[in-house]
Amino acid sequence: MYKVLIKPLFFLLPAERAHYLAMWLLKTACKIPGVRFLLERSFTINDKKLQRNLFGLSFENPVGLAAGFDKDARWIDELSTLGFGFVEIGTLTPKAQPGNEKPRLFRLPEDHALINRMGFNNGGVMAATERLKKRKSHVIVGGNIGKNKTTENEQAVNDYLICFEELFPYVDYFAVNVSSPNTPGLRALQEKKPLLEILLRLQKINNSKPARKPILLKIAPDLTDEQLNDIIEIVAESKIDGVIATNTTIVREPLKTSATEIEAIGAGGLSGLPLGKRSTAVIRHLKQKSGNAFPVIGVGGVHSAEDALEKIEAGADLIQLYTGFIYEGPGLAKSICQRLR
Repeated sequence: MYKVLIKPLFFLLPAERAHYLAMWLLKTACKIPGVRFLLERSFTINDKKLQRNLFGLSFENPVGLAAGFDKDARWIDELSTLGFGFVEIGTLTPKAQPGNEKPRLFRLPEDHALINRMGFNNGGVMAATERLKKRKSHVIVGGNIGKNKTTENEQAVNDYLICFEELFPYVDYFAVNVSSPNTPGLRALQEKKPLLEILLRLQKINNSKPARKPILLKIAPDLTDEQLNDIIEIVAESKIDGVIATNTTIVREPLKTSATEIEAIGAGGLSGLPLGKRSTAVIRHLKQKSGNAFPVIGVGGVHSAEDALEKIEAGADLIQLYTGFIYEGPGLAKSICQRLR
């Protein structure tokens, strides 16, 4: 039904408008008595075989929703009805910011892909925490944190610290985003020295809490093997809990969409099926070179149960969906869980 009727209608609208319309419809439907229960019955599989225990958290299943879908923690309760084992909100920044000019989200239907240059558009971390205080579902929530566009890299650590402190009582784990291609200069923070400073400062605060929370690092798929080896050393030195591999890519090949159309779209991060092989290769490298020293959440190009299995076989402990969820529909998490079971 989704691919035959619903998706074609949504794809008639600009991508960003369709996103907000879909979430408005889901939120509205969940207000109708009995609908939330029916959605959970339709999309959720409860089976102990699917449970995963990582960095002190117990996940009902290993399929999560990646950051970027619910930037401002607006729809956690509604999204939890669709069978996800965890939901990652953000990327959140200390101050609200509008992001880049629209249009900034583009579909590539021939490639089952998206290009986005959203630019960390969000209402600020404090607005998100107010919503988190009111959530009713018990799904595991991750907080993806970043820096404001106007913050110089030399002061970036302060933005991460502000977001960490503000979100700490309300999320279950943190994802440190230094890998989005849509905030100028952000990826420079993946270099060893600035990245270690950010992670060590976060860990110092984390370890001072009565009960610390897991910190994961979200990395780009475009890192060289040498840079990935640096990431392994950084994880060991900072003693963070794991890595999310990967964010979107700035690479534009191979694609079925014409070069003319890609050029017209312009800058942005590419996600979806074309990213799948590279993100899996990054997962495999991290796991093999580190000797399976830390958990990895695999994300990028998961559009089917087979895609999910490929990442798990490469070493991913959990997986996340985003673009595949848009192209394949709300039953994707369930179909992956069925296959894993």
